[in-house]
Amino acid sequence: MSETIVTLKKGEGRTLKAGGAWIYDNEIDKITGRFTNGDVVTVEDFDGYPMGKGFINQNSKIRVRMLTRKKDVEIDEAFLKMRVRNAWEYRKTVVDTSSCRVIFGEADFLPGLVIDKYEDVLVVECLALGMEQFKLKIVDLLKKVLAEDGIRIRGVYERSDANERVKEGLPKVKGFLGEEFDTNVEIVENGVHYMVDVVNGQKTGFFLDQKYNRLAMQRICKGKRVLDCFTHMGTFALNAGIAGAKEVTGLDISEYAVSQATENAKRNHLEDTVKFRCANVLDELPRLAQAGELYDVVILDPPAFTKSKEATKNAIKGYREINMKGLKLVKDGGYLATCSCSHFMTQELFTKTIAEAAKAAHKRLRQVEFRTQSADHPILWANDASYYLKFLIFQVCEEK
Repeated sequence: MSETIVTLKKGEGRTLKAGGAWIYDNEIDKITGRFTNGDVVTVEDFDGYPMGKGFINQNSKIRVRMLTRKKDVEIDEAFLKMRVRNAWEYRKTVVDTSSCRVIFGEADFLPGLVIDKYEDVLVVECLALGMEQFKLKIVDLLKKVLAEDGIRIRGVYERSDANERVKEGLPKVKGFLGEEFDTNVEIVENGVHYMVDVVNGQKTGFFLDQKYNRLAMQRICKGKRVLDCFTHMGTFALNAGIAGAKEVTGLDISEYAVSQATENAKRNHLEDTVKFRCANVLDELPRLAQAGELYDVVILDPPAFTKSKEATKNAIKGYREINMKGLKLVKDGGYLATCSCSHFMTQELFTKTIAEAAKAAHKRLRQVEFRTQSADHPILWANDASYYLKFLIFQVCEEK
């Protein structure tokens, strides 16, 4: 098959040239050569300057996802093994690797692919058509790279069941890659034990990106009365409990999440200190305020209020409302931890929204710490989607 060349329009490809990983449909001048969606193509600037190689998909507005900046590199087994090995060596340097994200898509130069490691289990999420052809080979290579460090993977499960697949012209897929195995996996993070259900848990089973944000809360929660909102599997609540919190309440609208969190509390012998209940947080916070409840620490870890640029305006209202309600429950001199996991809610927009919530609640904020996602979810500059988690800790003071 002859080489397929994608030529950019003059003046386009600015994000790509700044270090990004995507080429949008409206940036392309012409495509020469025959291809099938998912094929690897060569990208050139308007004047023929080589920009590298990526895979193409005419079903997607992200027309080309880049694999390499070098025109002469072959996308073969050696190339994929280099990418996998680099990703693993990076994790070994920056995080606790017992459970971590090993491959983070574009930020690891393997666009559209996520692989999480939970002890001796891998969970795979493939969101791009072009990555489908490499998915199984990358999993196999990763198992071999891990084996070099004495890590034996007992099973691999695929959770490619996100809506992004449909936009790529792909069916949603969920199931074992290889032999079946027990999909309940016990992990230990920051000294806390969890049972991760990789089949039914959210995303790939667990939110690994908040690992060190949860750890940061341990020193603040010791001896405190803590309210953890949108607790999911009880992660922040249990970190507070294991750090020596006096009393912890976790709230979540999902009965399944609350049952999982309760089991995790028992697993850590914290059932007398850390309690969970099913509640709609937006309704429950005003009820608690009306009842005169106050907490030393309030933690807000809501789901993404927006998954599109168009819905950002409504998301701002949602974040402002939840932070205003949360702030009213913090004692004078207490602490608020609040976050957003939507990349459309930029750092600037998020901090502005919190400032508005504090003003409306008549509270003064002293910033303790600003954090982002764990380093196993690296932020690739010029690829905005890779920077999504903003996490802030404040001391809350009355206006007096």
